[in-house]
Amino acid sequence: MITIGDIKVYVFNDAETWSDPGGPFGLVPRVLWSRYVDPDERHLVPMATHNLLIQANGKNIIVDTGFGNMLSDEIQKRYNMTYTDGTHKGLAELGLSADDIDIVIDTHLHSDHCTGNHRIDASGDIVPAFPNAEYVVQRREYEDALKPNERTRATYILPNYVPLVESGQMRLLDGDTEIVSGVTGVVTPGHTPAHMSVRIESNGEHGAFLCDLSTYAVHIERLGWMTSYDVEPLITLETKREWQQWGLETNAVLIFPHDSIKPAGRLTLNEKRRHIVEPIVDFAYDGFMG
Repeated sequence: MITIGDIKVYVFNDAETWSDPGGPFGLVPRVLWSRYVDPDERHLVPMATHNLLIQANGKNIIVDTGFGNMLSDEIQKRYNMTYTDGTHKGLAELGLSADDIDIVIDTHLHSDHCTGNHRIDASGDIVPAFPNAEYVVQRREYEDALKPNERTRATYILPNYVPLVESGQMRLLDGDTEIVSGVTGVVTPGHTPAHMSVRIESNGEHGAFLCDLSTYAVHIERLGWMTSYDVEPLITLETKREWQQWGLETNAVLIFPHDSIKPAGRLTLNEKRRHIVEPIVDFAYDGFMG
């Protein structure tokens, strides 16, 4: 658990996948990115799938839902998954169930962040994974996800979100929105035009789930490093510039969605005045750890 003022943040690793490094590192050459992460014998690199439980103002808030239990064995094999469904297992370890969740924040609607919006129940039916929760996502993100193109149609999968909007369980946000006191969804464009990060502020302390604004910690350290998944990479760069400065000024805890090496840390300057994320030394996943 990470505490930010009076707010508690739990980090679950919902799934571990192994991916071609051309995804998370884009145009960055191997001689550079291999200093940061070692590929396995298949030349693949690990990508965690971090979802959060934020407890603030008496509310249980899930940030992103990962894959949950929705993937077939065949698709899990395609993703080179070593385990899945860590969020629900993590909740159980904390003595919570899906029924206890009040709000679900979808930072964006790529399939690795929202397939777990639904769940296959004991009878084999597909149902909302968090039945008592209000789901929220940016309206622009939803509108873009309704009309995927050749670049995005493999990850924008309509059944992950359309039924929730049609039933009234998902609310569409128009720009930066305080979800509860101290927890704000902030539009951080670049990965998608309406990608959203989650800023946390309490008692003078600060934190943020940057989500795919900074897929790995190294992406906030180095402004020029982009994933190949970003649809507007030059906008990502400028958005990162703003948040890099914010992270330095506030000494914020930064949490990264896919980094299994530095899942969370604080941005600082090293002796060469270069940005570096200092990891939280006592960090441990909450609940299920794989």
